[in-house]
Amino acid sequence: MTTAAIHKAAQAVTAPRAGAVAGILFAALFGLSVVLIRLSVPANSADMSAWTGSTLSRASLALRLIPFAGIFFLWFVGVMRDRLGAAEDRLFATVTLGSGLVFVSLTLASCAIAAGLLDSLLSGGSQTLPLGVYQFARSVTGLAFNTFAVKMASVFMLSLGTLWRSTRVMPPLLSYLTYLLALVMLVAFSRSLWLLLIFPAWVLLISVYILITNLRPKEL
Repeated sequence: MTTAAIHKAAQAVTAPRAGAVAGILFAALFGLSVVLIRLSVPANSADMSAWTGSTLSRASLALRLIPFAGIFFLWFVGVMRDRLGAAEDRLFATVTLGSGLVFVSLTLASCAIAAGLLDSLLSGGSQTLPLGVYQFARSVTGLAFNTFAVKMASVFMLSLGTLWRSTRVMPPLLSYLTYLLALVMLVAFSRSLWLLLIFPAWVLLISVYILITNLRPKEL
């Protein structure tokens, strides 16, 4: 076997592993961020004075971890497409890529607004921030992060599950489980942050499966 062929085979083995690790890192960082935000938000989040210094700092830290999660998610998306290869359907591949990018965009935009809001509260307190501005930013971030991003994540899962079912690059059980979890996220009307944890849990499951199945190099 030529050197070029050996190098190509090594890349074919390494790429899925790298994508699996990226998926695990995304699940860990994103899941941790969601939990920290959920535990930091006061019961009466409409009241600016309900925030304390510790909850503001904890929530700000969580929001600053999410961009790194977004980077790892993009790498995960790339490896998912690479796994499909030439069998990738253009229609569903476009929906998968588009919904994944919109999910990341909505997540980063909402977190940027929320981080700016929390920084204002940390630096100047509730007295320096108009109540109307606070309520508007809170509503925008809540809708973008808890509702719209969840729907885009469910579309990403549905389209990817369809590609898996048609190409059989993943076990049928994982495809059907993906459908079930995606439908729960798609039809749920709850704006609870706990609902968003379904997505990183699913990415973690898929990543662990890919990592396990690629532990042994294929025969050259």
